[in-house]
Amino acid sequence: MYAYTYTEYGSPDVLNYVELPTPTPKANEVLIRIVATTVSAGDWRARSLTMPAGLGLVGRLVFGITRPRKPVLGTDLSGVVEAIGADVTTFQPGDAVIGFPGAKFGAHAEYITMPADGKIVLKPENLSFEEAAAIPFGATTAYDFLINKGKLRAGERVLINGASGSVGSACVQLAKHFGAEVTGICSAANADLVREIGADHVIDYNTHDFAKRGPLYDMVVDTVGTAPWFRTRHALVPKGRMLMIAGSTSDMILGGLKARLRGKRMIGGVASEAVSILSKVVDLTAAGDFHPVIDRNFDFTQMVAAHAHVDTGHKKGNVVVTVTPTGKIGLNANEDLQLMETTHV
Repeated sequence: MYAYTYTEYGSPDVLNYVELPTPTPKANEVLIRIVATTVSAGDWRARSLTMPAGLGLVGRLVFGITRPRKPVLGTDLSGVVEAIGADVTTFQPGDAVIGFPGAKFGAHAEYITMPADGKIVLKPENLSFEEAAAIPFGATTAYDFLINKGKLRAGERVLINGASGSVGSACVQLAKHFGAEVTGICSAANADLVREIGADHVIDYNTHDFAKRGPLYDMVVDTVGTAPWFRTRHALVPKGRMLMIAGSTSDMILGGLKARLRGKRMIGGVASEAVSILSKVVDLTAAGDFHPVIDRNFDFTQMVAAHAHVDTGHKKGNVVVTVTPTGKIGLNANEDLQLMETTHV
């Protein structure tokens, strides 16, 4: 199979297009032929080792001290089950699925093996493979923070910082779906998009500071790390909650105490990657209650360009990469290898 690997941290140019052995599923695993994947913020952070100030060492402990521990990136995927292990009964070859390797990565490749009882669900028929691949990273993070951690209630006023990104656009839609009055913060260029996906109000961060003379919110969600506690505290009602999906080292360590001293709450931590959450957001998507925003769709041969686009910091929603065109997913392994040898140059 072909995949993109990296052996050092840096710009998108550290990615290498290589041929690797196609993995064989263990007894409890499935082999998935990947049709589409994404370049997520998780991929960007792992590849570039871009961490909040003061957490550089933590980043190396997580991703690899001297070199990347996971050479193949890719946190999301959609594809077709190619083979199953001897003990697998929940999936069959030919099943269209959505997978969420998450922090284990591995989806920037033509094939991947995953535990059958892991983060895999069947792909609804009314979703394209590209739409399906764009669901897991942003939507599961948004759902876990808003519903599980933040205990969002209908009627609450919610402010979402970074409303046009992958996680932010999911937060806007899910908060609105669960009955909140939603205000999104983004650039003027993305204001129409944020309104279209459900925001009741939009703030241009270039012209307005949400923390000065603005309304107060029951919940403020920071998805990009530009709304630290010292600003956000002024925008929260008494007992209000700040959900810190991205933020400063100081807020990560001391934010909870800072908030309690002012009668408010700061909720941070790592988003859960539980398959139960993946299943819920996929069901919401199939029902039309959530639509993953796709900024651009790249071909597998354009993976470096896809990473470069994410590096700009101005993507809207998700960047999707088509690995195997849907018209070619029925090829057998020998035909597929011949095709790749002629098309990947």
